[in-house]
Amino acid sequence: MTGPSRPRPARSRLRASPQLRLRIGFLLIAMVLSVFAARLVQLQGVDPEKYADMAAAEGSVTVLLPATRGEILDRNGEPLAESIDGRMIVADPALTAEDAPELATFLAKRLQIDYFQVLERLRVEGSRFQYVARQVPAHLAADVVADAEAKGFVGLFTQRDPVRVYPFGDVAANLIGFLGTPRKNGSARALAGLEDSFDQYLAGVDGEARYEVGAGNQIPLGDNTETPAVDGSDLHLTIDADLQFYTQQVLQQTVEGSRAESGIAVIMDSRTGEILALADYPSYDASDPQEWPKSRYKSSALTDVYEPGSTEKVLTLSAVIDAGLGGPRQQYVVPPVLNRQDRPIHDHWVHGVEHLTLAGILAKSSNIGTVLAADEFSPGQLRSYLTAFGFGEETGIGLGGESKGLLPDGAAWTDQVDDRIAFGQSLSINAVQMAAAVNTIANDGVRIDPSLIDGSATLDDGTEVGTEQADRRRVLSTEAARQTGLMMERVLDPEDGVAPQAAVPGYRIAGKTGTAQRVAESCGCYDGSHTASFIGFGPTDDARFTVYVVVHDSRTGGGGAVAGPAFAKLMSYALRRYGVPPTGTRPSRLPVEW
Repeated sequence: MTGPSRPRPARSRLRASPQLRLRIGFLLIAMVLSVFAARLVQLQGVDPEKYADMAAAEGSVTVLLPATRGEILDRNGEPLAESIDGRMIVADPALTAEDAPELATFLAKRLQIDYFQVLERLRVEGSRFQYVARQVPAHLAADVVADAEAKGFVGLFTQRDPVRVYPFGDVAANLIGFLGTPRKNGSARALAGLEDSFDQYLAGVDGEARYEVGAGNQIPLGDNTETPAVDGSDLHLTIDADLQFYTQQVLQQTVEGSRAESGIAVIMDSRTGEILALADYPSYDASDPQEWPKSRYKSSALTDVYEPGSTEKVLTLSAVIDAGLGGPRQQYVVPPVLNRQDRPIHDHWVHGVEHLTLAGILAKSSNIGTVLAADEFSPGQLRSYLTAFGFGEETGIGLGGESKGLLPDGAAWTDQVDDRIAFGQSLSINAVQMAAAVNTIANDGVRIDPSLIDGSATLDDGTEVGTEQADRRRVLSTEAARQTGLMMERVLDPEDGVAPQAAVPGYRIAGKTGTAQRVAESCGCYDGSHTASFIGFGPTDDARFTVYVVVHDSRTGGGGAVAGPAFAKLMSYALRRYGVPPTGTRPSRLPVEW
């Protein structure tokens, strides 16, 4: 007989309850899901950007790939500005943060950079790449990183970052300009000259590489992308570096020898308008610009304007001939003084009544004779010619800061102003404008826009400039230009002219002196100082070069005595350098008196 069964314990009864087990399972699952849900809300709803950035920083690094800046080359391919091998020094803040104050002190002293800026970069959270210094010479960068490691610092490395250099120092520095201290983002900061005007053209576009890292190292099969850098374009100039160097030497000697304030010299190819040399003195060294006053960071040949003085007579009298109002043998009675509306007009020498031809007026540089010849113009006619020669408008050769000068118009062009402009007062020009104007006569009456850029290049404002954009326009007839050149030859005649010092032995040279009063900015009046100048071209009957020399505030003489000899040196050197032979023809013997 079977006795009563023994009751099962409670544990057995619990295990045997499916409903209870199901409830407990659901509860556990709900608890786990609630944790995940709370985390998801935090990531996606509370602060998504923070956590996304942290994830990205932890898993990837973005590295700058610097573009190589284009070179600035002279007409023969000589680099006037180039980029050589350099490095950027980069920090990994994950490794440098701990010793940041000490490392920042070390780097600031060795690299001459700002301590606090470096300290900030060494401590950037969530970053594995922060540049410390840009465009460091390769050997210096290597030494600094090696010395840092020797001191126990970690987390520094280097990457390619070209350095800008100026191999010729002060040669054409007034044109080239320079790069200053890089901006905060490390990009180049162009501060003057062509480096500034063509910054975007030269700079190119930096690239970047992005790669995944793990445990501080790049993951070979990770998500790695690269956008290559686009290097800048080279800028080809019309400048001849050797001729520029010689021009600067001659100009310096001339300015210092005449105890003058400053000077300018321009050498232009008469046939093409290409500027072969454009010198200012004083200037500066582009390799070490901080050692010189900021006022020198320009080309005075374009930024500074002045009254041209008697060199203007060439343009006035060429217009007289072109308009059919006179010829080289035209006869004039030139009185000792010419009394006009507001003041008497004098010549630079004391004389009685002179009987001069038009050629003689130019040869002897007579203000009175020039005004008498210009009296034949109809109203506005002289101004129209000067505008056609390029006065009152920028040359647009590609350098910033150019002044277009002053050419009066409308009611400002009074009879008195008309008289004075005829012989070079009451208007202002820059040196390149004047060189291009007289070059019109050298080029058989056709004006060519002056060019500093060989070919074509794009300014930062989008303007295309260069020899390919240079316009030509006829200003004078070929015959009027030829006759003017013959008259200009008489200026250098040792007996009848005023500038025999400007002659180049063996060559026919056409030229004109200028001695102009200078206007003080403080009062807008003449201050008693003078600008001495000489402009001309050669050979007269087959011009190859137009040369212009300007000396401001000369203390030892006028245009013929001060600028004339410098002109002769520069013209002689240019003719020899380019192998230009004498034409073998006889110089002008036009009569200067009658």
